[in-house]
Amino acid sequence: MKGLEHILGKDWTITPAGGSTGEAYYAHSERKRLFLKRNSSPFLAVLSAEGIVPKLVWTKRLENGDVITAQQWLEGRELSPEEMKHPRVAKMLSKIHHSSELLDMLMRIEVNPINPNQMLASLKQQIKEDGVTNARIEIHQALKYLDRMTPYINSNHQVVCHCDMNHNNWLLSNDDQLYLIDWDNARVGDPAMDIGTILLEYIPEDEWDDWLDHYGATKDQHLLNRMYWYLIVRTITYYIWNGQKGKNKEAAHQLNELKRLIKKVN
Repeated sequence: MKGLEHILGKDWTITPAGGSTGEAYYAHSERKRLFLKRNSSPFLAVLSAEGIVPKLVWTKRLENGDVITAQQWLEGRELSPEEMKHPRVAKMLSKIHHSSELLDMLMRIEVNPINPNQMLASLKQQIKEDGVTNARIEIHQALKYLDRMTPYINSNHQVVCHCDMNHNNWLLSNDDQLYLIDWDNARVGDPAMDIGTILLEYIPEDEWDDWLDHYGATKDQHLLNRMYWYLIVRTITYYIWNGQKGKNKEAAHQLNELKRLIKKVN
């Protein structure tokens, strides 16, 4: 919080907002409330202009070079898992994926597009370095699928992907505005990465066609192949990460998810 008090003045109370980075804060005075973040991406300004995140109020640089952004602090709540089925979610994700402004900005700040071949090579290196993971038959089954399908999952359609479609990141304000927050993992890549997470985690399979219709896409084998490929890569990555952190319960959950995905594609 060092330096924040100097920017805001004595009338403000600043408290940590939690999160994995520890760089976010709530600030309030008698008349105003703000959400502050240290060294947020310059991408935030475009997200604010597009109405995808709460309004950016100001940006200021501290003496040490850190940049502080202040956003409107909104009363609201996270979406429930059930609410992820709502057409508004599909339509907003489509808006994000079809925004040339977002894509131009993310490309400008040197976020390299995701390359499936590089992703797979990196994953194999992680598996090789993790002895426990390397011994699991499910990992070998998954790698055989990924190797076989890699030539078929390339997509010419590169968009801004949020890459963390958890329902906790969807905010509905008290005045009924929907926002998608926490853009720290955003990448340029295949929209199937975001679509697949929502469909597999939140939408019953017999409702996929309806959800995709609201998004503006059609379910076909090419889309399904891409969805499952990225989901399998992500699941193995999370399995390794949780295992290394000693989060055995979460790792077991990811392994069960991997078994479910392998069953789907075989």
